[in-house]
Amino acid sequence: MNGADALLQSLIDHGLTTIFGYPGGAVIPLYDALTARPEIRHVLTRHEQGAAHAAEGWAKATGKVGVCLATSGPGATNLVTGLADAMLDSVPLLAITGNVARHLLGTDAFQEADITGITLPVTKHNYLVRRADDLPRILAEAVSVASGGRPGPVLIDIPKDVQLEAFTGSFCPPRPRPSVGTVSEEYIEQAKALLRGARRPVLVVGGGAQEASFEITRLARAWNLPTITTLMGLGIFPAADPLWLGMPGMHGSVAANRSISESDLLIGVGMRFDDRVTGRISGFAPKAQIIHVDIDASELGKLVRTHLGLRGEASDVAARLAEGAEPQNLHPWWEKIREWKGRQVAHAAWGAGQAIGFLCGQLAENDILATDVGQHQMLAAQLARFQRPRRWLTSGGLGTMGFGLPAALGAALAAPDCRTVAIVGDGGFQMTMQELATLKRYDIPVKLAILNNSYLGMVRQWQEMFNDRRYSEVYIGESNPDFGILAKAYGIPSWRATDASELAGTVPSWLSCPGPALLEVVVPNEHAVFPMVPQGAALSEMIEDDPAAVQA
Repeated sequence: MNGADALLQSLIDHGLTTIFGYPGGAVIPLYDALTARPEIRHVLTRHEQGAAHAAEGWAKATGKVGVCLATSGPGATNLVTGLADAMLDSVPLLAITGNVARHLLGTDAFQEADITGITLPVTKHNYLVRRADDLPRILAEAVSVASGGRPGPVLIDIPKDVQLEAFTGSFCPPRPRPSVGTVSEEYIEQAKALLRGARRPVLVVGGGAQEASFEITRLARAWNLPTITTLMGLGIFPAADPLWLGMPGMHGSVAANRSISESDLLIGVGMRFDDRVTGRISGFAPKAQIIHVDIDASELGKLVRTHLGLRGEASDVAARLAEGAEPQNLHPWWEKIREWKGRQVAHAAWGAGQAIGFLCGQLAENDILATDVGQHQMLAAQLARFQRPRRWLTSGGLGTMGFGLPAALGAALAAPDCRTVAIVGDGGFQMTMQELATLKRYDIPVKLAILNNSYLGMVRQWQEMFNDRRYSEVYIGESNPDFGILAKAYGIPSWRATDASELAGTVPSWLSCPGPALLEVVVPNEHAVFPMVPQGAALSEMIEDDPAAVQA
């Protein structure tokens, strides 16, 4: 057994038997060892960034560690965007890279890159392995770090000669998930006292509460709390519940943003008060005391003033806050909220909003929806109605164009009993469209919808609103491919819709088609997403509807 064999055996021992990767010279020993490991499913993507996002999709759909593999130099650096994306969205990811032999490190050898130095800011931890016997220990530690506490990406860099070195060490069993301890009863009672005294409370739930959906729902119902889920938290609280107000922030719902602005108590669970959620910090929840529950102590009080910071597991804290709940008379507060809930943007005319609303309306409760980044992403977040966690996959913190297709690919393999749909824009899709080949090779039944408005839509909207329509390098329609011919080139069936009736007529065939399928939806160029909080404004200063539409 050599180092490569030891690494693969360690992956099997930890239950990490699906790898998304792309070979190269510095990982040939690992790929050679794979030929004798039928227990491991290797998925050959068409770009290393696609491998990283596919591993993210796997992790987001399951809550388990996703694994990607790349060679040294450019192969390793192509993973960096995926690592940064996973870091900001707290995704448990294990990246394994090859490197040049130990004696060549630091010599500017062919395809050498200091990948541990490059990725230091975008990983929870990384390793440069110098002995084959260290591999099982490092793998066990890396998995524990990636999945423990606040999840995140970890990278293991293995020189080629270490992969070939004889292995004489021992294997390490999986490590238990490290405990962060429990919040003291004194703090829990302080939080309950604040809840008892509140007359305009709101509960805001972020992506860090994925494993606490049951407890969060129980907490909200026990105290009759208006409940908001962030972009990353959609589905943790069921959208069908009348307590749900939607998503907050730059393109959040009127009810969510107004409620935060007028609240006297805000309970934030598993969220980091990102700038797209808060708007101008000085104007965020100005009348509220804030309780912040997070597993990461460094987040408590980092961005917003926090009256009570509770470091702990979201499930534990939510369950204890729900015990002995004393619901208060919130009737006047709910009357106001119901008024705000009635002020939602309608999408009557044909455009991206109506198209995405129709597509989201076809989703079953167990379907997984992945998106790319841009206007379609915000519209899907506004219009989809998720009833359970881990059915919504998107790039939040980094906002990575090209995320949607490979993430859907990974999720579809992770959850074969769920239907996986991806909605992407014509711009972002072209950054990772080569993964159509991966869909075809493995017959992965992702249903891909491309919203084609011939623009980089979100940038165009900003230039329209804040740059007097000086559109600079955002029109891509003249060079877009014929997406139907592109799909045919990969052997994937496709459909096209240019209006509401065509969309309604094609969607059933598209969704029921076995294997991968592509749907191009052509929409008008100049659609804008509202509500919108302009950058630098407070949530209370949101623009509720398109000013041009209101004037008309």
